[in-house]
Amino acid sequence: MDTDKKLYDAIKESGINFLLSVPCDMIKGLLEIIDEKKEIMHFSVTREEEGVGVAAGAFLGGKKPSILMQNSGLGNSINAIKSLLEIYEIPIIFIITHRGAEGEKILAQMPMGKITLNLLDCIDVEYIIIDSEVKIDEIVKAVKKSTSFNKSVAIILKRTLWGV
Repeated sequence: MDTDKKLYDAIKESGINFLLSVPCDMIKGLLEIIDEKKEIMHFSVTREEEGVGVAAGAFLGGKKPSILMQNSGLGNSINAIKSLLEIYEIPIIFIITHRGAEGEKILAQMPMGKITLNLLDCIDVEYIIIDSEVKIDEIVKAVKKSTSFNKSVAIILKRTLWGV
C-alpha cells in the first residue's frame, strides 16, 4: 500500500485533477486511494479510446486529465491519440501498467507487453518508466514537461514497482 500511496501523492502533486480509468489489478490499490480521498475527480470508462475522448473534453474544459490503463489499451487508443490529441495539441497523461513483461503469468498479455515501448516510439509519445519507488518522483517532472509542450506523455508502471 505504501507504493500506491506514493503514486497517489505524486499524481496529486503533479496537478492531475481529472482521472479516467479502465480496471487493472496492478493499480487496484491506487484506485481505492483515489476513490477514498475524493480529491481527484475519477470516472471509470469501458474502453480506453473512450477515455481519450473524455480526457480531451476535460482538458478543453480546464482540467488536467490522466488515463489509467493497461498497455493493451494503448493499442485500442492509437487512432484517438494521433487524430485527436496530436492534431489539436491536447496533452493527456497516460499512466500505463506494463502487463506482459517480467513476471507476467497471463500468456495473452505477452504480445502487447513485448511491443509497448516500441509502439509509443512509433506514435511519438514520450514515456518514462517507473520500475521502483525511487523513480516515482519523476511523475511530477513528466507531467510538467507534458503540459508545457502540449504533448501527451506515458508513465509506464512496471510490475517491479510493487516488488513483484
